Amino acid sequence: MKQFLFTGYLCMSILLCGCKQVKAENPEPEQAETAYNAETVKGKAKIQVAILLDTSSSMDGLIEQAKSRLWNIVNTLTTLKLQGKEPVLEIALYEYGNNNIHNDEYIRQVLPLSTDLDLISQKLFALTTLGGDEYCGAVINKATQQLEWGKNDNDIRLIYIAGNEPFTQGRTHYIEAINNALAKNIFINTIHCGDAEEGIDGKWRDGAVKGKGKYFNINHNERVRYISTPYDDRISGCNARLNATYIGYGELGEYSKQNQRAQDVNARSISAANETERIVSKSKSVYKNSSWDLVDLAKEDAKAVEKIADKDLPDELQGKSKDELKVLLAQKEAERKTIQEEIETLAKQRQAYIDEETKKQGDGGDDLGKAITQSVLDVALAKGYTAE
Repeated sequence: MKQFLFTGYLCMSILLCGCKQVKAENPEPEQAETAYNAETVKGKAKIQVAILLDTSSSMDGLIEQAKSRLWNIVNTLTTLKLQGKEPVLEIALYEYGNNNIHNDEYIRQVLPLSTDLDLISQKLFALTTLGGDEYCGAVINKATQQLEWGKNDNDIRLIYIAGNEPFTQGRTHYIEAINNALAKNIFINTIHCGDAEEGIDGKWRDGAVKGKGKYFNINHNERVRYISTPYDDRISGCNARLNATYIGYGELGEYSKQNQRAQDVNARSISAANETERIVSKSKSVYKNSSWDLVDLAKEDAKAVEKIADKDLPDELQGKSKDELKVLLAQKEAERKTIQEEIETLAKQRQAYIDEETKKQGDGGDDLGKAITQSVLDVALAKGYTAE
């Protein structure tokens, strides 16, 4: 049996390669633990993805794949539209199989369904591994019961559970947990890490069949292969200019600006290509930060400038008139749009280059990211979504 140690609370110590860390000056605000982007989602379809990771000691490779594929998953899912409209993307994260979690099932909700992509990255990069007992049925049941799943017919509700021990362990039987999920139209996808026959014998495939999802068998220790392109450096060069368009406000403002930069560094610690994928994600509409960025808030709420208290502004903006603030926000919004459009153009050229190289080299082995993106796309297209 294996176990996985979560290095909680960060305050903001975010794990990088080896023993390197990125630290923020301010402690993490309590709100950030369960921060949920306060955008208006009424009437919008949702793609909701809960990722349940076996965090035992043999799963270091799986965690590295999750870190390596987060931004690629986001970028793939942002190609989806329903009747010409972009759905809301929400991701949740659970860890299981960790004896350092002080409950009898060794399960912890790392993050509820959230649109806050920086927070998702932060929590993912805080994970490390150390021994335990892995109860698949129990963690599926927790995710089903605890998360705020959508009820719209157009919503896509998916659970992905990845691990390598038998699917049958624990007091909560996996079939009972799956039936509870199906009652909410949540489909279960299983990702077995290791020998294919062991995955079948251990009921991972049966879990996917009964959960109306897909079964994958991956080599979790395989490193994600990246294709470098002539566009990576140019996209990377846009990032500092893009970050400069963000104006933090309120209790989360300064902390979240630091976290934004920290997640840039975390992405870069995996590879230059992974950093590029993150920057591309930041150019898309799914990357919204109205909970701490005044520019995004003003786009959502035309009266935001009138409502905000002077004390909630960064020091350099306190004392400015409302009209001065509006002019500044308009300038920052225009700058951001120009930079994002530049990144979008370069990203299309980059993807075309990658597609061509993939035809020549092959797409490599299966991994966690490919399993998730492939199956979400299949479900979405079957529900009438289109992919650009």
